[in-house]
Amino acid sequence: MITQTRFEEILQSFEKIDPILVIGDIGIDKYTKGHVNRISPEAPVPVIEVFEEWNKLGLAANVSDNLKSLSVNTTLCGVIGEDKNGDLLENLLEELGLSTWGIVRCSERMTTFKERVVTHVQQICRVDYETNTNLQESTLDSVVHRISEFIGDHSAIILEDYGKGIFCERFLSQVLELAKKDNKFVAVDPSRNTNPLFYKNVHLLKPNRVESEILVSALGFKEKKIEKIAEILIDKLNLEKLIITLGAEGMAIVDTKENDQVKFIPTVAREVFDVSGAGDTAISTIVASIASGATLEEAAWIGNCASGVVVGKKGTALTNQKELLQFFKELNKSNS
Repeated sequence: MITQTRFEEILQSFEKIDPILVIGDIGIDKYTKGHVNRISPEAPVPVIEVFEEWNKLGLAANVSDNLKSLSVNTTLCGVIGEDKNGDLLENLLEELGLSTWGIVRCSERMTTFKERVVTHVQQICRVDYETNTNLQESTLDSVVHRISEFIGDHSAIILEDYGKGIFCERFLSQVLELAKKDNKFVAVDPSRNTNPLFYKNVHLLKPNRVESEILVSALGFKEKKIEKIAEILIDKLNLEKLIITLGAEGMAIVDTKENDQVKFIPTVAREVFDVSGAGDTAISTIVASIASGATLEEAAWIGNCASGVVVGKKGTALTNQKELLQFFKELNKSNS
């Protein structure tokens, strides 16, 4: 496992690296929390007596929020609607000190808004407001133009694909061309709904187990074994690095710059309350670590610890350097 000295060294570099550019589907997560004491007389459904509500950044915006919490500078780029939720999202960004320079507003779409109704012990339902159709070409042109203006000032790029319509073939091709021109490291958190060939030639792909199986199926293979899935994805998509998150089983990683062997990193989560947003935390921490000079294995260990912190919290949670280092110290102590 990574040493504490190296762990601290990488974390301390987060504040010194150039900003990380996050491009993707943007939205808001709303949480409505209450008690259930009775069933409605109108229908056999629970009645929620609400005592708390809050909004936070969701989807790709949650990745930027994670980076900010880790003391990594970041720029967010994506599309929101010309609606009240779009106003709310921009206000949330400004309150957190995150730039709105890369935000493009579009009258043809609604801002993605997901409301989770929860009690102390479970989620009752989720209500989604969103547009999933592909973006119009004029809107894509606006996003690409914004990216071209500030890509050179960033250390790495995270493409956060939630399948809401921004990552069409043309858009990804243009973004990857800009990244190649400026020699920028590109990592993708993929969607199971996007053609995997659109991700060809990115540096790092980070699917979870289910997504990895869907991606290889879309490439024409029926495969369940992680080692074989990794081999197919690296070969067909020309990847340099691959991380497949495995939930309770940890992570599988491959760095072709070292060798083609799959390494398995066990999970470090001590207790799991909520996995919401854990993937966003992982990709944020992993890319920040690589941009700070970490190897893929070192980055995966740090990302694994960050995920271990946030799944121990309720809701789409964040972590910071102090909390992450404390978690690592406790992990070391328990393993000694």
